[in-house]
Amino acid sequence: MEPGTIRRLDEAVVNRIAAGEIIQRPANALKEMIENSLDAKSTSIQVVVKSGGLRSLQIQDNGTGIRREDLEIVCERFTTSKLQKFEDLSTIETYGFRGEALASISHVAQLTITTKTRHEKCGYKASYEDGKLKGQIKPCAGNQGTQILAEDLFYNVPLRKQALKAPNEEFQKISDVVSKYAIHNPQTGFLLKKIGENATVRTQAKSTVENNIKLIYGQSIGKALLKIDIDDDILQLKVEGFVTNVNFTLKKGIFIFFINHRLVESVNLKKAIDQIYSLYLPKGMSPFIYLSIELHPNNVDVNVHPTKHEVHFLHEDEIMAKITETVERVLLGGNVSRTFYTQALLPGASNPDSSKLNESSDAGDKARLDYKFVRTSHSDQKLDKFFGNVSRNGSMSENKYSQNLKCQRDTKLTSVLELRKAVEDDCDRDLRKIFCELTFVGVVDRTRALIQYDTKMFLTSTKVLWEELCYQILLFNFGNLSGLKFSNPLPLHDLANLALQDPESGWTEEDGPKPELVERIVEILVEKGSMLQEYFNLRINSDGKLESIPSLVNEYTPSMAYLPMYILRLATEVEWDEEQECFRTFCRETAKFYATIALSKEDSEYKWEVEHAIYPTIKQYFLPPTAFAKNGSLLQIANLPDLYRVFERC
Repeated sequence: MEPGTIRRLDEAVVNRIAAGEIIQRPANALKEMIENSLDAKSTSIQVVVKSGGLRSLQIQDNGTGIRREDLEIVCERFTTSKLQKFEDLSTIETYGFRGEALASISHVAQLTITTKTRHEKCGYKASYEDGKLKGQIKPCAGNQGTQILAEDLFYNVPLRKQALKAPNEEFQKISDVVSKYAIHNPQTGFLLKKIGENATVRTQAKSTVENNIKLIYGQSIGKALLKIDIDDDILQLKVEGFVTNVNFTLKKGIFIFFINHRLVESVNLKKAIDQIYSLYLPKGMSPFIYLSIELHPNNVDVNVHPTKHEVHFLHEDEIMAKITETVERVLLGGNVSRTFYTQALLPGASNPDSSKLNESSDAGDKARLDYKFVRTSHSDQKLDKFFGNVSRNGSMSENKYSQNLKCQRDTKLTSVLELRKAVEDDCDRDLRKIFCELTFVGVVDRTRALIQYDTKMFLTSTKVLWEELCYQILLFNFGNLSGLKFSNPLPLHDLANLALQDPESGWTEEDGPKPELVERIVEILVEKGSMLQEYFNLRINSDGKLESIPSLVNEYTPSMAYLPMYILRLATEVEWDEEQECFRTFCRETAKFYATIALSKEDSEYKWEVEHAIYPTIKQYFLPPTAFAKNGSLLQIANLPDLYRVFERC
């Protein structure tokens, strides 16, 4: 068989293929036109649709309009007023930049543009076919702005037209696009309707994001909204938005993501947020999420796909972690009075109520029913029972702790004694009872676990609890800490240099050259070396090498991936000039380092440490601050008697 001859495709074929990448259905065409209207600074955008946009799709705005002399080429490919050279992509702040939107629509529809600028005495009307002006540009009456009418969409691409959904389904997709842009652009009024019918979407100009969410998606979502707000100078990240609390659920979740005001899809971000909600919502249910993410234009590549729905950006893992961490914190903070799942499934679930903590354990003279007895022996089954046994070093050895909150060598330093007293005075006695009598149930993930107290089940924030306990261990073992010794001392110079390479360090050129900062970090820590060794067993030799760090609990090793940043923060965040603040901030920074579990740590290792090192230490020594009753670190998710009544009705 002879090979085929390679020929250059006809220009019309090329243009229709390109148009098919951008205009896949009426909603795609409308998205491009809405973005053009927003780029034109419109405060009013009206969309009128017939037959799901296939027969007629019209958008009218009150923006800047199109100049008469530009109408001749406005529908040609790669014509735009928003981009002049490739380098401009790194600072692009408009929706459009390719110059393909109107061209693509004109290749698959009958396109008519009516427009008027502020300075022109009349408007102008022009029709287009396959990117070219069709006929003459005609003067006409009109108000400032632009009206674009696309008729008979895909008339020349019958297979694409046949593959589309029914008109009503296409209209729903159009409504979805308008709704999302209306929420993100509350300064602009939006209207969407079918020809001859009342408006489906109507918002007013100068509204707010929250009001538009309530107006478009309903008051039930509006009442469940929790605000998200991130402003991170290090990552050059700003996020604003709303998520629903865990008392609200949808069978089909609504996820609205804008990056630099561009509507995008982010499968990874959706998956990460879904994973957080899966711990709170019934199976198969999802939340409402709206997030507006702003990044430095230099860090975003918008030139990935012709539809511009996909973007790439720098530091994606760190940014995703920051967003999901904030969502989780907001959920925990917003769920103080929540019921876990729904009242019908788990009635009575709430945060710990100090007035009722002893209610179920105080039997008095009443006979106690079988379902109120709770097994608490060492042989109780854990979650891991159902996923295979977890072992460390091949065995499940008994935990022995060399550290104790009672000091072997007491200190007479007033500053330390006052810090200890502050911890003791702030202890919540009812929470202390829960932790003293807890039964460990299982690890949920790297930051959370399940514990049981009496007949109640709690979801705990392991990282929050562990960080606070590490702080307490450092204070109460002040001057008596053993050490984790490095077989080969680590040069502080290398550790500081590694930390400054990390975006989390926040280094900028204004801070000075990195080599000078590294030398200063080493100088500070070597100078404080004798004090750090005496009180905390953090040893730095005269050559500026780190020989050991404090050991807080046997059987637990901190994640060394964070050691460089820990060294940097010791030099920059500890208040070295005032005694009490010096000890307090050193203990806080050290506790933060010890409590952060790196993703590089094996699942089996961290799960073993959580069950056999962290929670036994929490059970024995932790003095929970009063704030922990309301900060979401301990959430009651079930009560056995209530569950019994639920299943009794089944």
